[in-house]
Amino acid sequence: MKKLVQAIYRHVFRTLISLLIMGFFLAHVLGYSRWASIEALELLAYDARLNITLNQTQNAVDNRVVIVDIDEKSLSVLGRWPWGRNLLGDLVTTLFDDYNINIMGFDAVFPEPDASSGLGTLEYLAREQLKDHQGFLDALEKMRKELNFDQRFAESLKNRRVVLGYAILDTDNSVSGQLPTPVFPLSRLHDFDSTPYEAIGYASNLSIFEEASLSSGYFNLHPSSDGLTRTVPLLYRYQDQLYESLSLAMARSILDEPLDLYAQASEPTRLGGLSLGDRQLPVNQHLEAMIPYRGKSHSFTYVSAIDVIFHEVEVEKLRGAIVLLGATAKGLFDLRATPVEEVYPGVEIHANLIAGIMDNTLMRWDTEGLEVYQILLSGFFMVTLMLLLSPLWTAFLAFLFTLLLLWVNLYFWQIHQLIIPITPTLLMLTALFFFNLGYGYFIESRNKRQLTGLFGQYVPPQLVNEMSDNPNADFSMEGDSREMTVLFSDVRGFTSISEGLDPRQLSQLMNTFLTPMTYVIHDHRGTIDKYMGDAIMAFWGAPLVDANHAQHALNAALDMIKKLKEMQPVFAEKGWPEIKVGVGLNTGTMNVGNMGSEFRMAYTVLGDAVNLGSRLEGLTKQYGVQIIVSESTRAAVPDYIYRELDRVRVKGKERPITIFEPLGDKEHLSAETLQEIEVYHQALQAYRLQDWVEALLQFSKLLEQDSTRKLYSIYIERTQHFQKSPPGQQWDGVFTHTTK
Repeated sequence: MKKLVQAIYRHVFRTLISLLIMGFFLAHVLGYSRWASIEALELLAYDARLNITLNQTQNAVDNRVVIVDIDEKSLSVLGRWPWGRNLLGDLVTTLFDDYNINIMGFDAVFPEPDASSGLGTLEYLAREQLKDHQGFLDALEKMRKELNFDQRFAESLKNRRVVLGYAILDTDNSVSGQLPTPVFPLSRLHDFDSTPYEAIGYASNLSIFEEASLSSGYFNLHPSSDGLTRTVPLLYRYQDQLYESLSLAMARSILDEPLDLYAQASEPTRLGGLSLGDRQLPVNQHLEAMIPYRGKSHSFTYVSAIDVIFHEVEVEKLRGAIVLLGATAKGLFDLRATPVEEVYPGVEIHANLIAGIMDNTLMRWDTEGLEVYQILLSGFFMVTLMLLLSPLWTAFLAFLFTLLLLWVNLYFWQIHQLIIPITPTLLMLTALFFFNLGYGYFIESRNKRQLTGLFGQYVPPQLVNEMSDNPNADFSMEGDSREMTVLFSDVRGFTSISEGLDPRQLSQLMNTFLTPMTYVIHDHRGTIDKYMGDAIMAFWGAPLVDANHAQHALNAALDMIKKLKEMQPVFAEKGWPEIKVGVGLNTGTMNVGNMGSEFRMAYTVLGDAVNLGSRLEGLTKQYGVQIIVSESTRAAVPDYIYRELDRVRVKGKERPITIFEPLGDKEHLSAETLQEIEVYHQALQAYRLQDWVEALLQFSKLLEQDSTRKLYSIYIERTQHFQKSPPGQQWDGVFTHTTK
């Protein structure tokens, strides 16, 4: 303690600022100054905990609740929604009489009469044009009951456990249909500090249905500020009465328990929630309950409505079930965004809530002030650490403390269904940590800015970070000689491409092409040397020493080709021509450093090895391949499969080299490709042994298998030439290229 007091005395300013940071977050927690951004982050933290705790048991399908689905299949057979009430009446009768379900709820409302039977037209004719036609009048009287679809639907509801749905309106004061009996007068909330959502209108069911049904509940959902549905108001206020939600009405009917209110134990003036017998349904001040999602959609049994109507569903699947009629068809607009899935059926939200009420697993909010203790404990712990310990130990212990904090939070969440907000505490710990490490941070960032100033325009950010993490290393732009790998790439037929585009289109095309290519090179630790119109020059091994520079360069080249293939549909969509590139790679000793004149300098590489890399890129179009590497690059990356292309003398070089086309690692190549490579190398060996007949036979077979391979045509042409004009015994198999 004495050491802590001394540390506080030495760092008064730092301690005061730390306490102010704690005070800021404490004020938010206590409600003195609420910050929308913190609340938005807390919603994300809620979603994360919800998804983390969705275990396998929860994700198992709950067969107690069955959703009779108005799906695309049903609509394709029965036509668009709403269906005739006669059909709905038959569906209700089928479910109760043939499938023996327990209870049925409608995630739909019927506020207007059904005129689809034509009964109204027939009655009009009976009153007017056909009033004297006794035969017509007699027939109408016989059909009247059959054609009164609303009456048929109402008859199917009588003496059955059916809960209807309706809509509460909070932005429209229109009213239609008949409201059900309210569950409480608004005066029951006068003793509590609660503000239920208030409706100014409603769209309810016709009185004939309301009177025939067991009860009704509104199916309104109430998304959070970010549009995700996390809660459902269990009670809504209309005028001076409180009305229940569809899920609450169904759960109340299933459990046959009285509904009541209960106060928070620690604060009697605050509503704790609703009770159904011994089950507690925690709510917030707006009487909203958290939705206890079991998992992603289809965590409950789904059956198609048309299959029920045609009796194609197994009876055991529905016997004794809680049935909800709802829609998942996209055109019916009952799909919601939720924390567990972006597109989630609205009817399944009601199913989750019904199951949660029955299981007594609704989440409850922290009403005991645990978050306040969490803030105070965490804040003082962090300040003490930073005053007494080194930054390294502080970071380590703060990390362990944060893990412990998260574990405790998840423990209360999963075991006690208690929501303790975590975001303010985590933000406070983060703010305290970075404030108290500020000076060291700025010193390190100054070194990083210096390195970024030197190398930032050439090398990827991750390499700058590595360089800044090694302050003792000597990173310089002065000239140096080391083994490196250089890459050249060039667009094939760029002149004809540019002639077909206006300057603006050409600029857009090059930006669209060069940006992803640069990202690929950076992702593989490459340094961009320069852009030369449509060409790219890059190298590996400087300024940061890279023992695997050849491997990284080759991986980058292969990924550039792969990325370009993925980009072709984008070019086609914009009306641009297809782009093909050639890539040359060479490994060798190069001079690297800041080179130029007093007017302009550039960090670049020079040397014969660099020139050879450029020549190899130029040879790609000669051999009809996308990538050519030198023998030195092949030797540096021996684990890949290569196709030996040729032994050549490039322009300006006397010493011949062997060039290769990299194909990738063996595991990702098909057996057919490996067999083709083996046959090709046998043909190439026959060619170099001047066995022209065998070579021509093998190359011809290869060309028959792959007529697009330019390489085979090249060797066939050479072989035929040498058959007529043999090169002699001193021939070394080298082909001399006289152009770049």
